[in-house]
Amino acid sequence: MATATFRIWRGEKGQGKFQDYTSEVSAGMVVLDAVHQIQAEQAGDLAVRWNCKAGKCGSCSAEINRMPKLMCMTRLNTLPLERPVTVEPMKAFPHMRDLVTDVSWNYGLKKRIPKFQPRQPDASDGTWRIAQEDVERVQEFRKCIECFLCQDVCHVLRDHHMHEQFIGPRFLVYAAALEMHPLDVGDRVESLRKDFGIGLCNITKCCTKVCPENITITDNAIVPLKERVVDRFFDPLSNLFRVFSNSKT
Repeated sequence: MATATFRIWRGEKGQGKFQDYTSEVSAGMVVLDAVHQIQAEQAGDLAVRWNCKAGKCGSCSAEINRMPKLMCMTRLNTLPLERPVTVEPMKAFPHMRDLVTDVSWNYGLKKRIPKFQPRQPDASDGTWRIAQEDVERVQEFRKCIECFLCQDVCHVLRDHHMHEQFIGPRFLVYAAALEMHPLDVGDRVESLRKDFGIGLCNITKCCTKVCPENITITDNAIVPLKERVVDRFFDPLSNLFRVFSNSKT
């Protein structure tokens, strides 16, 4: 049976170092399998967060060879095993222990975004009528498993630590799912500009690249939201129309 070396970050609260573990590997294994094997045989105190092992809970997010990925969905046969495989915690969130980070900031942030506000039913039976294409437009955003890999790779959060000014790709997707919903009448455009920092995103598409659900985050969510902000606050014709309208009242 073949062996591979895994260079795993060990430590607490941002302090620590990489430690090498050599472990047997076999066909079909993913990085999480190797981490569990090392935990069982060599490092019983290794802290790692996981749940479903099926790429749906988003719990086992980490950085594998410096790239944000789900450990349970990263097959060893896709990695160069002739070199040590580095496994370390996400960089955009406070480090707790070993491979575990504190992602609770995300859950608090989600509460700040105005929730779904449905319009009045438009049918006599108290239901709504909507076009299928409008449904399909926002359905993609509902695939998000909140693994926060897109948050981790975003340079605004990862490198500049602007968590107070910027909500990050995951919650721009959440806002887009609401703003583009055919039944929603809420208005989050001003908040996107003033409170949620959408202008800080320079659409590098790194978030789209790491999404395990293949959500087209940049083109389908962030860019349309940016267009709405620009249309309302920076379009000269719209500004002229508002000035003219205000002068008439």
